Amino acid sequence: MQVLSFKNSTVKYARVTGLMYLAIIFCGLFSGLFVREALVDFTNPALTAENILNNLFLFKMGFVSDLIMIVCDIVVALTFYVLLKPASKNLALMAAFFRLVQASIIALNMLHHFEPVLMLDGSIPFNANSSEQLFEMVLFSLKSHEYGYLISGVFFGMSCLILSYLFKKSDLFPNWLAYLLAVGAMTYLGDCLVNFLFPEYAAFSEMMLLFTAVLAEFTITLYLLFKSFKNHSENPSNRFQHQKYKYL
Repeated sequence: MQVLSFKNSTVKYARVTGLMYLAIIFCGLFSGLFVREALVDFTNPALTAENILNNLFLFKMGFVSDLIMIVCDIVVALTFYVLLKPASKNLALMAAFFRLVQASIIALNMLHHFEPVLMLDGSIPFNANSSEQLFEMVLFSLKSHEYGYLISGVFFGMSCLILSYLFKKSDLFPNWLAYLLAVGAMTYLGDCLVNFLFPEYAAFSEMMLLFTAVLAEFTITLYLLFKSFKNHSENPSNRFQHQKYKYL
C-alpha cells in the first residue's frame, strides 16, 4: 500500500475542504435566498403562511439544505485544522471550536425553521384562537430563526478571524487571501452587532456582508479546489518555521 506523501495529503485535504465549502455556499444560498427570502414576508403573516403552504416541499428542501450545510461545516472545521495546525496548533484548534459552536447553534436553530410546517400542515393539532394568531406565531418562529442565524454568525466571524491570521502565517495561502478573509470576518461580526443594536442600518450591513463575505469564501473555495500546492515535505527550514509558531 502506497503511503501518501505530505504533499499529496495536503492536496487531498485542500480539495476536500474546497468541495465542502462549495456545498456550504450552494446550500446556504439555496435555503437563504431561494427558499426563505422568496417565501417569507415579515410584514405580512397571512401571505407568508400561504406561501409556505403552497410551496411546502420547497420549504422542507430549504430545511434539508441547511442540514447538509451544517454537516459540511463540521467537515471543514476538521480539514482546516489539519491544514493549518503546522502554523499554530492551538489557534487552529480554537478556530475549529468556534466553527463547531456555530454549527451547533445553527443545528438547534433549525427547529424554528421547521415549526411553521408543524403549525400549518395539520399533522399536529395546534391551539390558536384564530388564523391570524396562528400566522403571527409562524412569523415569530421564522423571525426567531433569523436571529438565531445572527447569533451563530458571531462564532463564525471569530473562526474566520483566527483563520485569517493562520492563513498569513501558513505557507499554504497567500497574504492577500488572509486579508480578504479578515475583511469577511469583520463584516460577519459587524452585521451581527448592527442587527441587534442598530437594526435601522441592517440593510446596509447585510449588503456589505453579502458582497465581502461571499466574495472571500468563494475565492477561498476556488483556491482550495484549483491551487497547485507546493511540496511541503519536511526540511530543516520548514521544521524551524513550524517550531516558531508551535506555541502561538
